[in-house]
Amino acid sequence: MALTQSRPKRKLSGKRYKDYRKKKLFELGRTPSLTKVDNKEKVRSVRVMGRNYKRKLLRVVFANVLDSSTGKYSKTKIKTVLESPANVYYVRRNILVKGTIIDTELGKAKVTSRPGQEGIVNAVLIK
Repeated sequence: MALTQSRPKRKLSGKRYKDYRKKKLFELGRTPSLTKVDNKEKVRSVRVMGRNYKRKLLRVVFANVLDSSTGKYSKTKIKTVLESPANVYYVRRNILVKGTIIDTELGKAKVTSRPGQEGIVNAVLIK
């Protein structure tokens, strides 16, 4: 059965909605890519609506870190994941999502991009 991002099968009261049509392609959902910190980078291209492509980052080594005091970006190596807003267990598994706090060679940084959707890791240095 396909993953869908359409309305749920049940209302807030618990009553079922009546089915009036099949699932549509534009409601299609996919399993999350769960980008991991690793020694080698791995990217997968996925075709999406409108014949466009998304780059899903599966494994990552480096992050583009912004130092807000100087206003300069630098490509630095990611050491480990320190905190994750999405799931407590993502820290243990070194999985990156938006808002994750990572430990880099420059110090702590917060991920501002969506690695599984955009194919890149951008972060801002935390003082």
